[in-house]
Amino acid sequence: MKKVKIHITLKEGVLDPQGKAVQNSLNTLGYDGVGEVRVGKYMELFIEDSADIEKQVEEMCRKLLANPVIENYDYTIEEGVTQ
Repeated sequence: MKKVKIHITLKEGVLDPQGKAVQNSLNTLGYDGVGEVRVGKYMELFIEDSADIEKQVEEMCRKLLANPVIENYDYTIEEGVTQ
């Protein structure tokens, strides 16, 4: 079993209303030093080990987990993880 950690973020130039709301809230709470905030997604998948695990993860990200038009993604695969 392998643990796959996936980070998904909006591409540069894509508006992030959720990030803007967080930024405004932090500024309201007195954290004036906080500039732009970008909100993303983090996922962990536990996948049976196979020779083509990277290909599978790439396909999952492209087809379902991320929107490649407006989002970037990266991932790491951890060896020998037990659930």
